[in-house]
Amino acid sequence: MAHNDTFARRVRLDRLYRNGTGGLLVVPLDHPISGAPVIHSGRTGSLDRLVGELAANGADAVVLHKGALRHVAARRFRDLSLIVHLSAGTGLSTDPDAKVLVCGVTEALRLGADAVSVHVNAGAASEDRQLADLGAVAGECERWGVPLVAMVYARGPGIADGRAPRLVAHAAAIAAELGADLVKTSMPRAVADLEVLTAGCPIPMLAAGGDAADGPAALAHLADAMRAGAGGIAAGRLVFNAADPGAMLRRLAALVHDRALTRPLKGISQ
Repeated sequence: MAHNDTFARRVRLDRLYRNGTGGLLVVPLDHPISGAPVIHSGRTGSLDRLVGELAANGADAVVLHKGALRHVAARRFRDLSLIVHLSAGTGLSTDPDAKVLVCGVTEALRLGADAVSVHVNAGAASEDRQLADLGAVAGECERWGVPLVAMVYARGPGIADGRAPRLVAHAAAIAAELGADLVKTSMPRAVADLEVLTAGCPIPMLAAGGDAADGPAALAHLADAMRAGAGGIAAGRLVFNAADPGAMLRRLAALVHDRALTRPLKGISQ
């Protein structure tokens, strides 16, 4: 990742990898714009309390939109990194796979970001604009020394299975080729496919977490991804929709930071 290895970028990456284990546990909380509520989930009662619970139970970073930061106390980020999400799109649109930029890199820096993230749906009708946005943000990140997380998925009218290994590899390649430091994507189910993908990707791959409704199966899949060489986990709904977000996060932290991958995933319930 020497393409933009500035001092500022190294400092910010160190903040992301604050646990020193080489793995990254991110909790995306950017869902309200797309239509999935966050702040009333679990037992937290507010976004600020939820972020505090995440900080106390092993998260390395959270992903938030700029307006959400008004509702989170600054002290929450003493032991937690902030990734400001620059993309948005709603499920109400005639093109639910569309994403547009709603924040810029310099604005994110003014908000205190340690990194930024951009969402791209490869295969969407608006794929060309989304790719252009990712490339432009990568250039700004290069200029300011800001780590970039690309959330890239194979999604669109012609995509039958976004987890197909060929499509996931393509999504990861898009992120790497356009200058991202990390890529979050949905991973294939088969362990053999996971190993090939992580070995062939030049940047760390963060396995998307899925929903709490998937229960133990989601955790088993994430454990497989970590065994196969994933660089970490990015789980939002799996955490904030859980009956006990803190307990769920501790289980994920064991996979990412303790590398407790050979232990059976017993006693996991929602």
